[in-house]
This record gives sequence, structure tokens and C-alpha cells, in this order.
Amino acid sequence: MTVRIPTLDGRAEFGGYLAVPKRPSAGVVVIQEIFGVTPFIRSFCDFLASRQLIALAPDLFWRIEEGIVIPESEMQRARDLRMKTDDNLASDDVAAAMNWLAKHELCTGHVGVTGFCWGGMLAYLTAVRHKPEAAVSFYGVGIENKLDQANNLACPLLLHYAELDKFAPPEASAKVRDAFKDDPRVVLYNYPGCDHAFARRGGHNFQPYHADQAEMRTLSFLVEKLIGHR
Repeated sequence: MTVRIPTLDGRAEFGGYLAVPKRPSAGVVVIQEIFGVTPFIRSFCDFLASRQLIALAPDLFWRIEEGIVIPESEMQRARDLRMKTDDNLASDDVAAAMNWLAKHELCTGHVGVTGFCWGGMLAYLTAVRHKPEAAVSFYGVGIENKLDQANNLACPLLLHYAELDKFAPPEASAKVRDAFKDDPRVVLYNYPGCDHAFARRGGHNFQPYHADQAEMRTLSFLVEKLIGHR
């Protein structure tokens, strides 16, 4: 279902896609790729809800054009929109979505974040700027350029990287691994033979085995951190 989310300052609101389970549970904000809240992002929310997590995907392009969804084939258009979007403002909107979700009638108040590509970087950025209870990044592009904020990490963090990724390459994941080598809250997986967006079902780089593996690791991590130890 489509919902409306107030910004942190309460001066505006923006849309989001919400998928709910049958009983109260923890919540997860699912952060979009550069293509918007696509059918894939919605389906990932549905997947989490089918496993008893409340999932909310906020529209992070709303400040430019609300409700926009871009085909994977229009990569340059998607990149242009991403470049027009301020990362810190987008992270603030993720935090606003966290606040909204925590107050939902079916939410226990415990909320984490996960994101893909640009959203994977925003999951990390939200984890160092705001206070989710867990964060998961799928091939986050540019995390290695924001490691000056690594000491501010507020929660457990799971990161997925692809061996053949040119946007979040092995040297980037190596920098991230090194930055968090002494932090037991951080877990990083590299997926051999996979390219960027290997977990995007229906995408041209989709790898079913490793996508399933990453999804199950993500689900296990979120359930443990948001539900299991309580």
C-alpha cells in the first residue's frame, strides 16, 4: 500500500510503499536504487513482510519528481537524478521513514534499514548519522568515500559486495573491511563471480544462487538484531 511520511522537520511529506505482515513485528526501511521505488524494491518489501517484518520503501526522489520510476535501460537518466539528490537529505528522509515506521500500529518500535546500490550507501550513511538498530548494505556505491564517519556507526552492519563490481569494486570493499576490522558488529561478504546488482531480480546481472544467499543472510541478520535477542 502507498503511505505518506512527514519529513523530520514536519514541513512536508513524501510517499512510500508499505508491506505489512499478519502480526506485530519489527520494521525495516528498504532504500531504493537509483531507479526509484521499482517493482523489485516493492517485491523485496513484500518478501520481508512474508517473513514477518514490516517493510517501508520511501520515495527518495520526491524533492525532484515525486513517484518517479526509471527503467534499468535508462541508466543515464537515473544517474542524473541521483546526482541531483543530496545524500544527507536522502539519509534524513530515511530517518523520517524510520520514525514513521516505529510508530506504526503493527511495529514493535524496533527498526532497521537495508538498501541496494545508492541505497546501500545510504543504509551505511543512515547508520552513522542516525540510529537504526541494524543496517544492511547491498553493494553500496561510495561507502569507501565516507569512511571518515565510520567511528559514528550506531548499530550492527552487514555489507554485501560483488567480486566483479565496477561501481563498488574489490578495492572499495577492502577499504571498508579495513576500516571496520576491529569492530565485531560489522560483517562483510564478497560474492565470487558476481557483478553489480546481482541481487536485483529481473535485472541483467541477476545471479539466483548468490541473490538467495544474500537475501537469507540479510533476513537472518535483521531477525537476530531486531527480534531475536529481545
